[in-house]
Amino acid sequence: MFEDFSKVIFRSIRLDKSLYKDPNTFGELSIYYAGLIMVLDGVAGSIALSTLYKTNIIFSGVTSLLSWMVWGVLIYVIGIKLFPDPSTNANFKKILIMVGLAHAPGLFRFFVFMPSLVVPIVFLTQFWIFASLIIGVRETLNFKSNFKSAGVIIIAFLIISIVSLSFVMDKINTISIN
Repeated sequence: MFEDFSKVIFRSIRLDKSLYKDPNTFGELSIYYAGLIMVLDGVAGSIALSTLYKTNIIFSGVTSLLSWMVWGVLIYVIGIKLFPDPSTNANFKKILIMVGLAHAPGLFRFFVFMPSLVVPIVFLTQFWIFASLIIGVRETLNFKSNFKSAGVIIIAFLIISIVSLSFVMDKINTISIN
């Protein structure tokens, strides 16, 4: 089981597009693999950022599961309901698995031990995750172009960013300054 899990991680990290066409990728254990990758990605990010400021590792792991669901819902709605290709045929579970597996490059954040490397490695791994998501969306949703799959990811990212920023700004506005 660990061997299968590690193979999936390495295929995702290599941006292997055949990962998302392989029927074994979406087998019985895949949803658990995807969820575990998301939790590990959240923990890795928290550990990396803890070199700059105090973070809560458990909260980051739980938050990553929420992020997984949000990405999954947005990609499902945008890619399947709003802008599908004629050959698009995927269910929500398949989207969740793809999103989880695409976050495998974030596991490199475990290797950040120097504060001066946090920002470059977090940005690098985040762009790597975006590339993996674009490939995953293209292959899972049977899109014909990378441009369309990139559009789905960019729209989802913008929605997540706007909602996150509005939440943060709302919290900042409630802080009283004496």
